[in-house]
Order: sequence, then C-alpha cells, then structure tokens
Amino acid sequence: MVLEKLISNAYAESLKNMRFGDKSEELSEIQSIILNSKRIVVATNNEKKFKVVFDIISKVCNAEVLMLGISTNSADLTRMPALSKGLIAVDSTDADVVISRGRLGIPGSGSLLLIMDKKGRILTGAMSSSSLIHKNRIEDSINLELTIALERIGILVKK
Repeated sequence: MVLEKLISNAYAESLKNMRFGDKSEELSEIQSIILNSKRIVVATNNEKKFKVVFDIISKVCNAEVLMLGISTNSADLTRMPALSKGLIAVDSTDADVVISRGRLGIPGSGSLLLIMDKKGRILTGAMSSSSLIHKNRIEDSINLELTIALERIGILVKK
C-alpha cells in the first residue's frame, strides 16, 4: 500500500476516534522508503558531518548518498532549524530521502536529526541534549542520533 493511502487511512481513523497505534504496514512502508531509496541527500555542506551520515547509511542501503553542497546557515534563523534545513534540501534536490540535522529550536535547545521523504514528510528522527550537557564530539552525536532514528523504525545498523 502506498504511503498516501496509509496516511489517509490513519487520518480517517483518528477522526473517528478509532486510531489505536501504529500498524505494521505503516512501519514497513517507512522502512521501504528508506531502504529502497535511490538518492539520499544530506542537508549539509560540512564534510565531517556528511562523512558520519554517509558511513552509516552505506551500511543499511545501496542509495547514492550526496551532500547538499549549499549553505543551510539561513535555516538557523528559523524556529526549528533542523526541519528548515531538511526542507531546503527537499525543495532544491530530487532526493528520495533527505537527512537533516540542526538545532531543535532556540540556541541551547539541543539538536534534532530528521529523516524525511521527498515531500518533506518526517519518517523518523532523534534528538540530543545541548552539547554543553553531553560534551560529545559532533561526529559522535550525529552517529548516535542517526542510529537511534533508524532503530526507532526497526532498521538496525550493522556494526
């Protein structure tokens, strides 16, 4: 079943107060979108951040993984920079899937990593606390966030 039909059915269930949790076919469709994507764009022009994402995604699917290659600094001026960075990539590429990472909200709020489809719909994501709290290197934080985001939807990263 295509994602649009699954979404439509879930909306209808919610309106009738008959939605009682996720369904296996919904999860399977999200997994399929990521695992079968041909082109994944990472919404960054930072080589270090890109390499972390590339290394992980290369372990779970055979997609062409590309760096956006344009600055997403303007997204930091928005209320939810991680989402805005992803939407920049959705709007400016022909990616099947976009991976973005940035601030959750205001400065100091921590970070958010999102995996989105080509329409900008969020498939999964993960958050980290402020770097002042966790004190991890950015590469380690991205690795953890992406691994968690994938595991949330049942995609395990090979070690």
